[in-house]
Parts: sequence; structure tokens; C-alpha cells
Amino acid sequence: MTCTDIHSFRIAGQAVRQVRHGSTTSQDFHSKYGTGLMIGGAVFCTAVWSYVLTQTGITWNLSPVGKVMPKEWREAEE
Repeated sequence: MTCTDIHSFRIAGQAVRQVRHGSTTSQDFHSKYGTGLMIGGAVFCTAVWSYVLTQTGITWNLSPVGKVMPKEWREAEE
């Protein structure tokens, strides 16, 4: 058996443990930091979009109402 074979068995064993137990991350991490990460992510996302919408000067053109004028109708030439 080579070193690569032993390494393959080790990786396979880790994969089996992950499948059986769900994840290598303990549930303590989620209970400790999950709420804070979600709130932090929401605050960050809101701050970035607030900056983009108010400070960058992008014209969004959300509605074409009143901006698009129909062309004059013309009869088909025969």
C-alpha cells in the first residue's frame, strides 16, 4: 500500500463521517454566531444597496411610461 492509497482511505473515511453526521461544523457554531452573521449580512447588503441607489448616479429607467412615443401610422405602399 502506498502513501496515496492511505490518504485516499483517510479522505473516504472523512466523507463517510460527514454523510452520517451531516457536517464537520458543529452545531455550536450556528447557535453562537448564526443570528449575528445573518443580521450582519443584512446590514451590509442594505448599506451597499443604499449607497448604490443614492450615490452612484445610475439612471435606472424603471418605467417607459411617458418616455416612449409611438411612431406615426403609415399606410402600406402598394
